[in-house]
Amino acid sequence: MNAAPRNPGWRVVFAGAGINLVLGVLYSWSVLSKRIPADWHWTEADRSMPYSIACLVIALAMVPAGKLQDVIGPRIMATIGGLLTGAGMMWASWGNTPHQYAVGFGGLVGLGVGCSYASTTPAAIKWFPARRTGLIAGIVVGAYGLASVYIAPLAEALINRHGVPATMFALGTGVLVVVVVLSQFLNPPARAIASPTETPESHGIDFLPREVVRTWQFYVLWFMYACGSGAGLMIISKLAKMVDVQAGLKPGFLLVACLAVGNGSGRFCAGVVSDRIGRRATLFSCFLLGAGLIFLLSQARTGGAFGSLPVLMTLSALIGANYGANLTLFPALTKDFYGLRNFGMNYGLLFTAWGVSGFVFSLLAGRAFDATGTFAFAYESAIGLLLTAAAVTFFVKPPLRPVPSSISS
Repeated sequence: MNAAPRNPGWRVVFAGAGINLVLGVLYSWSVLSKRIPADWHWTEADRSMPYSIACLVIALAMVPAGKLQDVIGPRIMATIGGLLTGAGMMWASWGNTPHQYAVGFGGLVGLGVGCSYASTTPAAIKWFPARRTGLIAGIVVGAYGLASVYIAPLAEALINRHGVPATMFALGTGVLVVVVVLSQFLNPPARAIASPTETPESHGIDFLPREVVRTWQFYVLWFMYACGSGAGLMIISKLAKMVDVQAGLKPGFLLVACLAVGNGSGRFCAGVVSDRIGRRATLFSCFLLGAGLIFLLSQARTGGAFGSLPVLMTLSALIGANYGANLTLFPALTKDFYGLRNFGMNYGLLFTAWGVSGFVFSLLAGRAFDATGTFAFAYESAIGLLLTAAAVTFFVKPPLRPVPSSISS
């Protein structure tokens, strides 16, 4: 007997994971910003600005990019994204002002990452039935979180040898080439695959974007996503500086790499766990645990129980895992609640929560440090956001399905 044919969707999964592994260069900003030369005269708020703008632009780009990848296909959109991301980093490398980095790293890189990131997950999950949504989404987006494992030490080594501008140019060149090549493998099936056990309530009736924003569940999900991602992004953007100020530890890139391991593994594990115990229970656990971990990080001091490098590496990894869970659970919830047909744009609408919260809270963290000389605002805000999100999980339930006739209209 012939062996059962292998699902070609796995090729799409690994291509998408490869693209995200490169696009995760965004998470190296904690290392890059810390190494901005003193003679550039950047304030801490200046160092936050490119990253904050990138977060906002990524989220805003996800809405039209999600729609376009549904229409013209993920291959084209991801290719465009790779070109823009590479060009943005190269543009930033040619200057040394906050404005130039805001345009290059913030604007162009943000736009490029949004275009490519919006194209990877939809193309992959359409090849698999609903019972594997968490697993597949976890693999694809998990790679994005893992990127700093290699990018952070690579950036540190390149900066030590060649400086910040040359490092930005080299990373931009690599991103452009890899993303453009791998984008050619992003081909979704002609029709989304369902398992025989799926019911009409779980598959086959899809919400249009205009119907999504009319459901109160969308705004609950948006609020929770903003809380969870805002807390994580605020810590990620300043982690290297935090441990330097509080515990006097200079190798911040090691902690960024540990956070990346947690970020990537947390996305994968959250997807698998949520397939088994449910999205809401997984979200609640992650939010509650994340608040506790950030509190422990805030207590790190030189010579203290939480100020040693091994403890901080562990805390960084666990905080990254809790943050990364958001990036798997919310696309999975979007698919669970609103279907697959318009997944790209529907998730793009929800993803604006990630961008708005990242822009606002990472920028505020920088400004608060300039004003007070401490990261107390960042810690207290992150803990408050996570505890609030944990409480709101009790209000999450699927929306009523639209009538079928509204889909064909």
